[in-house]
Amino acid sequence: MNRFEGRAAVITGAAGGIGRATARRLAAEGARVVAADLDEEAGRAVAEEVGGTFVRTDVTDEEDVEALFAAARKAYGSVDVAFNNAGISPPEDDSILTTGIDAWRRVQEVNLTSVYLCCKYALPHMREQGRGSIVNTASFVATMGAATSQISYTASKGGVLALSRELGVQFAREGIRVNALSPGPVDTPLLRELFAKDPERAARRLVHVPLGRFAAAEEIAAAVAFLASDDASFITASNFLVDGGISGAYVTPL
Repeated sequence: MNRFEGRAAVITGAAGGIGRATARRLAAEGARVVAADLDEEAGRAVAEEVGGTFVRTDVTDEEDVEALFAAARKAYGSVDVAFNNAGISPPEDDSILTTGIDAWRRVQEVNLTSVYLCCKYALPHMREQGRGSIVNTASFVATMGAATSQISYTASKGGVLALSRELGVQFAREGIRVNALSPGPVDTPLLRELFAKDPERAARRLVHVPLGRFAAAEEIAAAVAFLASDDASFITASNFLVDGGISGAYVTPL
């Protein structure tokens, strides 16, 4: 498939598991990829692998984000896809009873404020073109509660979901679609690091997945490719769950 032939796609958090897999998937379908990340070495490696462009970006910095989308437009003539994916899940973000205000604010800045900024500066390019697709990474925790809490992460992803819905409605008649992608637990370095420190927490989460495993990053990338493509032309303001059945389960299979 060449669903993205001649189209430019900006991916934040491109050096991470989901970001890297998505860069590969969209490039394989013809996209010209702009890989954005704070990690220069890993980000450049992704860009080089897919024949794209790397832009070092602090997604919490407004000037950096504005420059990112301007660079994409300058390099490729358009901003057709924005996959706003950068995020963190630090161990100090835990129960509300133990999570400090600094940890709360840091997660909100990276996970939610960055999505606000990326949408803010992608949209003018898309409005000028009269087309575009924005996919924002939320999470299944935006719609479900957990006793093993990461309170700021959960709240930030709920914010991403609400923001995406609002923008999807607001810009629908300008040819711009905005959707939230809500993955379940994904087998990425971030998750492995978190769960290596707390195997009991990992085991408690895995038992609730009807499919009996965590997602591969490539499976999430496939969902991004669908949402960003014209195959999803009638989908906007949605919460697109790719969670292995977690959110639909009452009792998991034996």
